[in-house]
Amino acid sequence: MNKHMIISVMSKDRPGIIANITGAIYHLGGDLADLNQTVLCGYLTMILSASFDSEVTKEDLVAAISHIKTDCKFEVSIKELAVAGDDPAERPPEETYILTVQGPNKAGIVYGISQFCFEHNINILDLATTLKNNQYTMALQLDLRKCSIELESLQKELVIYARQSDLTIMIQHNDIFRVTHEISMP
Repeated sequence: MNKHMIISVMSKDRPGIIANITGAIYHLGGDLADLNQTVLCGYLTMILSASFDSEVTKEDLVAAISHIKTDCKFEVSIKELAVAGDDPAERPPEETYILTVQGPNKAGIVYGISQFCFEHNINILDLATTLKNNQYTMALQLDLRKCSIELESLQKELVIYARQSDLTIMIQHNDIFRVTHEISMP
């Protein structure tokens, strides 16, 4: 395996889509590294990371997915990564933090938080939001390696931002978040 591809797929949701897509990857000899998927408004969106032998092309993968027998059309986008410097198994950096945001639903919450991150040179690695009973909840995984201010100052600015925006905001190191939110199976 020496070719790495990032694959994005969208389709009307139905049972079997994940099996179809991962099956197409498997039949091309692909090694699936990561998969993230969700269903929004009845549409499945999925992004996958997979490695292939050098002979497999993006066109091969698109053809394999387009030959899946289904009534639902797949929208596929593939990005082939250069081998040098792209490590698909790379762990999050040590300076990875989780930011949680909650508050009454109103326009601009995601924009405001993402703009705050941009203004402090914080990279958003992952972002998930939900709206339930007029309460908006966000969870962001942030890379603070290039943050323009120290963590203590950032925490103070987040307190001010939360107060001004009528939001509850908490930031904690990724490792602490994982330990406190991990579900252990007996």
